[in-house]
Amino acid sequence: MLLHLFQASWRNLLFPPALALIFLSAVSPASGQQPATSPLYGGNSSTPPQGGSSTAGVFAPVLDSEKRPITAGGFVKTGPVVFQDISAKAGLTAWNHKMGTAQKPFILETIGSGVALLDYDEDGWLDIYMVNGSTYDAMDGKAESPHAALFHNNHDGTFTDVAAKSGVTNDRWGFGVAVGDYDNDGWPDLYISNFGKNRLYHNNHDGTFTDVAEKAGVTLGNWSTGASFGDYDGDGRLDLFVPGYIHYDISHPPIPGSATVGFGFCQYRGANVMCGPRGLEGEPDHLFHNNGDGTFTDVSVKAGVSDKARYYGFSSTFVDINNDGKVDLVVANDSTPSYLYINKGDGTFQDASFYSGFALNQDARETANMGLAVGDYSNNGLVDLYTGTFSDDYKPLFRNEGDGNFSEITPQMGIAEITYPFLTWATEFIDYDNDRWKDIFLVNGHVYPQVDQHNWGTTFAERPLLFHNVDHGKKFEVVPAVEGTGLADVLPGRGAAFGDLFNDGKIDVVISCIDHTPVLLNNVNVDTNHWVGLALVGGPKGTRDAVGTTVYLTSGGVRQRGDVMSGGSYESSNDQRLHFGLGPTATVDGVEIRWSDGTVEKASLPSVDRFFTIEEGKGLVASGYDGIVGKNASTVAVNQTQKQQ
Repeated sequence: MLLHLFQASWRNLLFPPALALIFLSAVSPASGQQPATSPLYGGNSSTPPQGGSSTAGVFAPVLDSEKRPITAGGFVKTGPVVFQDISAKAGLTAWNHKMGTAQKPFILETIGSGVALLDYDEDGWLDIYMVNGSTYDAMDGKAESPHAALFHNNHDGTFTDVAAKSGVTNDRWGFGVAVGDYDNDGWPDLYISNFGKNRLYHNNHDGTFTDVAEKAGVTLGNWSTGASFGDYDGDGRLDLFVPGYIHYDISHPPIPGSATVGFGFCQYRGANVMCGPRGLEGEPDHLFHNNGDGTFTDVSVKAGVSDKARYYGFSSTFVDINNDGKVDLVVANDSTPSYLYINKGDGTFQDASFYSGFALNQDARETANMGLAVGDYSNNGLVDLYTGTFSDDYKPLFRNEGDGNFSEITPQMGIAEITYPFLTWATEFIDYDNDRWKDIFLVNGHVYPQVDQHNWGTTFAERPLLFHNVDHGKKFEVVPAVEGTGLADVLPGRGAAFGDLFNDGKIDVVISCIDHTPVLLNNVNVDTNHWVGLALVGGPKGTRDAVGTTVYLTSGGVRQRGDVMSGGSYESSNDQRLHFGLGPTATVDGVEIRWSDGTVEKASLPSVDRFFTIEEGKGLVASGYDGIVGKNASTVAVNQTQKQQ
């Protein structure tokens, strides 16, 4: 009862209007005040505004020709149509995400949930798992818990929710999801990060799952976010990393001016908003070693990744940053420095966050990192990093310089200024037009409903952004948002997963929107470029689902890199099949596979415009994809897969 009273009236009870006026005049500009001149938008304070989230300053609003904030406007009448919203047609809109109340007085209600793309029934078609949140009434046992959804792909462009039948409704306050075959039985399993106990859903191979988290020892119990699977010690079994966000007490929520948090962490541009994350106690991160018997052991401290600083963790993934054959660990942290842990090969990690250049942006300033994209956008064999951040800040692109070192180069790539008004969550490198060069997709949406009441140039629901890679990775350009298309959708976006839902060689996007129905953006870009997709199956000494494997594919003189990963994006898990655009070239010169167990093999593909299954030690193997051939399929000379000597 007390909690609901706080929700309804905390501003009047603990933040009287008179006190608020005096306090606001002392710490930040009034909500209607125009800030000083800035080279970016004509307005910038000399210091960042007070509040719980890291930003770059206070900027004047950016409006379109119809006086709409650019986050919900700036559309064009005509132009290239890249994505179409087919959510209703696909059967996704009968399900709703729910998280707390519409007013969002507490941070627990604001950050939304993730999405996973996985082929849970091994029929060759990606299915969709949507994490759901919860409500205070459900937590108190006064209402039914919101259910997660598992949408089965019907192979005809539609999906059917089978979560209840499959036993994966979660029915807890859910945030993140990671996909990984932790027991190497050939079937993908699911880890769900919650506020409260987490779940580990074991795939029973019959369309159902069983929660084995208690037996496995991976429930934890406070606030977990974007988990990921990866074999950090090279024993052939997937281990599990779980970031912690805030150590939260739902019975004593952070109310402005209380013992829990001070007034200054509950302000944004002079307006009262929910408190945090700054000013609140962080929750530690956890690394669980897979014991191979269905149980895990927490080795966070021993491995050096326990997050002693208690940063606010959001998204994570394992990937080989420095090309030494061992997966490293990347963690995007909110309003605190991000983590980059380099794998030392002895079961421990070296914290390279600061000296690598990834912890902070080029101004040596921490940013509110939510989402995490990992990919080789310049085709130089090194994975680069891109993170989504808060509004009143740009979203940093980190170029991998080799040896685990990064340069943050966003302004010179032409994608800093436009992103300031947007609050970005999920993000990913995708080759949307199959031209061989990875582009960048951003999912946006604000945390404060109050932004719609002020002339700040930002909105609660925001349109996505797509940056096209031009001049072979030397620059990115904004793809126009054409009215009536997916890029013009104005959404309260949060998590997203990226993958080829229809086996047609086009990367689609599934977006989780807070307190909203899911959104499926079908890639309909008109091009004649070729492509190839690879589904990898690991050998007996490595991970069965090939997580941790790196592939180099050469075609038309361009050598591309793809990595099989779990996690990333924002609290989400993408299609683990690797996708390569080939441009106008209808042949593949060669494929080099560096399996997770260290084995290196080469393969030649007999055709393009389709998926192939490659199994370690066996080469190309028969699969369900043999009957699914993409448009404009082309044949090339066949060579036997051979192991590199």
